[in-house]
Amino acid sequence: MSTRDTIAVIAGAVMILALIGKPATTSRAAAASPLTNTDGTRSGLAPLTTGTERRQGADVIRGLRTRPMGSKAGYDRLNYGANWADTAPGVPYAHNGCRTRDDLLARDGHDLARDGCAVKRLRLEDPYTGRTITRPGQIQVDHVVPLSYAWRMGARSWPMSKRLDFAQDPLNLLPVDGAANEAKDGSGPASWLPPRARIRCAYAVRFAQVARKYRLPVTPADKSTMLAQCR
Repeated sequence: MSTRDTIAVIAGAVMILALIGKPATTSRAAAASPLTNTDGTRSGLAPLTTGTERRQGADVIRGLRTRPMGSKAGYDRLNYGANWADTAPGVPYAHNGCRTRDDLLARDGHDLARDGCAVKRLRLEDPYTGRTITRPGQIQVDHVVPLSYAWRMGARSWPMSKRLDFAQDPLNLLPVDGAANEAKDGSGPASWLPPRARIRCAYAVRFAQVARKYRLPVTPADKSTMLAQCR
């Protein structure tokens, strides 16, 4: 082996040793449009800004069924299974050995540092507020169609397997600013919309996509509000 080859081997070994024990770091692509991210596996939520996009978004919303809001009686978070369970039978990321929350932080975060499944560091562009968040503890993963809303609109009659899918489906999940998520609580669009006005049409479309996938009606007021965001 030549002196040059020996130096190259040593340099490679030093680099490998330097990486051992450090969390893996990766980057992620820019946020995807809800119109092209119909299974929820691509990163984030991009605004719909062109006339064509907004018309296409409105068409998705128009297909929703409506009915009055039902009772919340009997609702409990455990009606949808354990929090961030990896055991949903029919959605992406299930059974991969990681909590759903960590899957979603990895999907939407940039400049990730991970220790196994756990995301230890990231940069998240929050679609709801436009803020850049760098601490995982400040992030909550929002159910776009809230679990309690779904319960009141018909999920009480679903089999447990469907409720588990609904709660863990990446189409229905967005990592966002914790305070914004808490302000939303179990509201539909007529009662709460993201503070960032530019994202509201995309948010309404994602809400409609989830509702349509699970054949869930929305209230007339929610449908009217959603359509108004894409005009």
